[in-house]
Amino acid sequence: MRFTASGLRRLLVLLAVVAAAAIAAGTAAGDPVNGNDSNGTYLALGDSVAFGYVPPQAVPAPNYLDAHSFVGYPEYLAQQLNERVTNASCPGETSESMLVAGAQSNGCENSPGSPVGYRTLYPLHVQYQGTQMAYALQYLTAHKHTRLVTIDIGANDAFLCQETTLDDCASELPAVAAEIATNLTTIFRELRAAGYTGPIVALTYYSLSYSDLTQIEAAEFLDSVIATVATANGGIVADGFGAFAGPSAAFGGDPCAAGLLIKLPNGTCNIHPSAAGHRLLAAAIAKSIGA
Repeated sequence: MRFTASGLRRLLVLLAVVAAAAIAAGTAAGDPVNGNDSNGTYLALGDSVAFGYVPPQAVPAPNYLDAHSFVGYPEYLAQQLNERVTNASCPGETSESMLVAGAQSNGCENSPGSPVGYRTLYPLHVQYQGTQMAYALQYLTAHKHTRLVTIDIGANDAFLCQETTLDDCASELPAVAAEIATNLTTIFRELRAAGYTGPIVALTYYSLSYSDLTQIEAAEFLDSVIATVATANGGIVADGFGAFAGPSAAFGGDPCAAGLLIKLPNGTCNIHPSAAGHRLLAAAIAKSIGA
């Protein structure tokens, strides 16, 4: 969400091409909250958006030692569906680090230039050893009554590339494109290989601005990669981009002014959803599955 205009436009083109090519070619006991287990369980996977991350500048300040104080769209959705949710998401997770132990993340298990990440300092909603994907597969094997899996992943791949290259990721864009498309395809296929036959919903990303063409193109590009992979692998696409677009339109295309992003004391907004934003994302997923 901090790409330059030229970098974003190149990413749009390259990722779309590589995504199409790629598609052609712990314990399992979590700490679920909300809803009734008799209605089945819900497994949420993803990054800081699914986690419900709140930045330290927010007021009131977040309590990073209490994972249950963070409420994201999975918790709101679980309440609506009356299902128990196990939220395995990790702030800073990339599509690569979700699959490969020790892979570079953007702040989950490690950070650029540091072995320290959110997961090494603070508890997640559920505790597990190994990768988020390994946990997901163990969970699905142990919880045959799982009725729903949701995922948001991919944005941190692009952020990580930009943060760790001297040319603002310009020469590395083809590799980023391949990584997102290939890894997301692997995630879908492994979830199915675990024997899970229920809906897998991929949530697309919202834009930080619906009036800035660069921001719009960036979000639409990443969302097109996510949607293409999800559809090709029998998944369902929930429109996170559209969920923020309508309410933002009444405020000049500004999701911050619309109250959908976390407000900061200086009057700006963090990139993460507010409670109102999370409710809209939950509603988008519910709509995608006809709930």
